Amino acid sequence: MSVSITESAAEQIQRQLLKRGSGLGLRLGVKKSGCSGYAYVLNYVDELEALDKTFELSGVKVIVRDEDLPLLNGIELDYRKEGLNAAFKFNNPNVTGMCGCGESFAV
Repeated sequence: MSVSITESAAEQIQRQLLKRGSGLGLRLGVKKSGCSGYAYVLNYVDELEALDKTFELSGVKVIVRDEDLPLLNGIELDYRKEGLNAAFKFNNPNVTGMCGCGESFAV
């Protein structure tokens, strides 16, 4: 099982954790949602849970719950600025379809 992160995403996570003043890293997960089935969820992690898998990449920790790994295996987390917009981007090889609004995905 693998999760990768771009330098741009690592830098943004570091900035957010410094601004927040605490946190072990960023949790990457999924929830059932939207018209396609799943949506990505990002949250700060202050304490590890028993079934967490930690990926240390570019100096930051990305934490994934064991139950979410099959849907996220091979994903690359990126952070892009496009004009006035800046956001995390999810390059997930497991995705078989996305909804029209881009908020949810199917596997």
